Amino acid sequence: MSACVPKRVLSNLEDCPPKMRSERERLVRNIGIQQRRLCADWQCFSDLAFDAAEKLLIELEWERDEIDALIVVTQSPDYLIPATAIILQERLKLSSATIAFDVNLGCSGYPFGIHILGSMIASGAVKKGLILVGDRCASINDPLFSDAGTATALEFDRNAAPMYFDLNSDGSGYRAIMLPVGGHREPFGPEHSAPTRDENGILHWPAELILDGPAVLSFSTQQVPPSVRKALEYAGVGTEQVDFFIFHQANRMINETIRKKLALPVEKVPSTLHDFGNTSGASLPVTMTARIREALTSGRNRLSLSGFGIGLSWGTCVLEIEGAKFPPLLIS
Repeated sequence: MSACVPKRVLSNLEDCPPKMRSERERLVRNIGIQQRRLCADWQCFSDLAFDAAEKLLIELEWERDEIDALIVVTQSPDYLIPATAIILQERLKLSSATIAFDVNLGCSGYPFGIHILGSMIASGAVKKGLILVGDRCASINDPLFSDAGTATALEFDRNAAPMYFDLNSDGSGYRAIMLPVGGHREPFGPEHSAPTRDENGILHWPAELILDGPAVLSFSTQQVPPSVRKALEYAGVGTEQVDFFIFHQANRMINETIRKKLALPVEKVPSTLHDFGNTSGASLPVTMTARIREALTSGRNRLSLSGFGIGLSWGTCVLEIEGAKFPPLLIS
């Protein structure tokens, strides 16, 4: 696994209008996010994912023509069409025989990506594959989101421990997190190009992301703990037999509520919220790389990985890691 974040660091306290400082201080206490990473104007998510994948391939010493599948899990494609995975297949100089496709998922996407590629490998159709996960979702004014790209490599091993999944979708809540403008349902038009200013002088655009905070809080705290319990039951292990529980880095309030509902000790639940914010689907590999990389390279570890968000969708994966390659966090 390899993770890459942009060089530019934004402070939720320092990089805001002075009259908003006290409001931001309260916000930071609640959401736990003080710093975020923001792409340069020229950078796309795919540039971060490319750097992460290049580093990982070098570490693994894999030949490019050995890779059978490339799956990109993102809501930040280079273009509406073609798929970013196919563009990255060429950039990474992979064989034209490589299966390459995109999956349109955000914060929940990492367990889904692992399941898709793992299933392809288990079927015998694929021996080695890459999953590139992340988004370019940060903005200067929004205090929540941060940019990152990651690469995860899986390969067939007859003696590997099984992976256990609980994956779910509920389209009745699709309006809780959505970008309403730009698709065929509501194409972008002239009426969407004029911003308005709020009482703090911040510009808002009609085509901005809609995020229903209370709905997301309720969904996350109600659905994620049962998903973790179900995956653990399927794997036949208790919470005390899991070394680390990695959750999507939504915000402090959500993540602490989930941790307490599951009665998990703080030391088993690493967090990158303070320094990296909400990195969408990349938050699981970013947290693993930035916080527990040394532990993951020093022996066998059993992990519970939980992603949740847009869709609404949520999923948990219980797996074991031993002898994996984890390069240090890349800054590009």
